[in-house]
Amino acid sequence: LRAIKLSKDKLSIGAAAKHYEVATSPVVRAALPALAYLAIQIGDQQVRNMGTIGGSLANNDPNADYPAAALALNAVIVTNRRRIKAADYFQGLFSTALEDGEIVTRIVFALPKQAAYEKFPHPASGYAMTGVFVAVTSRGVRVAVTGAGQGVFRWTKAERALGKNLAPDALAKLSVDAAEMNEDMHATRAYRANLVNVITRRAVAKLAPAA
Repeated sequence: LRAIKLSKDKLSIGAAAKHYEVATSPVVRAALPALAYLAIQIGDQQVRNMGTIGGSLANNDPNADYPAAALALNAVIVTNRRRIKAADYFQGLFSTALEDGEIVTRIVFALPKQAAYEKFPHPASGYAMTGVFVAVTSRGVRVAVTGAGQGVFRWTKAERALGKNLAPDALAKLSVDAAEMNEDMHATRAYRANLVNVITRRAVAKLAPAA
């Protein structure tokens, strides 16, 4: 349950692997450095040494980091019963496709050509007030956003724009619908909508320029 294995174009991580283990794994750092970077940004040292990737995905907190990576990388969540595609797994606020008695055993990520993660963390908890994972795959660019809405979601307008021009400026005139964002004591809907654009542009800036 804690094994981290690389097989061709797939990276498999056991559900009980702790955030710190994902962040420092030589396998993850070589094959998918954006995921290692994501893991080292989670919470604080105590959280990273106790929390697990499977626990995070099973809980599906709307501000969690891993859901963005899972959705952007077209991951498969493997349980004791079946394999669930990330697109079908996340079902809204603290809700997943898991059934009673079903346990996450590992997560299989499809390796991208390149990827980057960036977030605006809450200063106390470290949770993502907005986090964006951008993945350049053989089938195009995928952009997954966490922390801003009721759950992780793909920003398809950004994906199309980046498919034509893989540069931050491609997003200059794009925006998400503020009405669909979260609003609480920490940020308004409009503020989070703006963060989605800003953080996505920062993530894209970390990618290698398109050839």
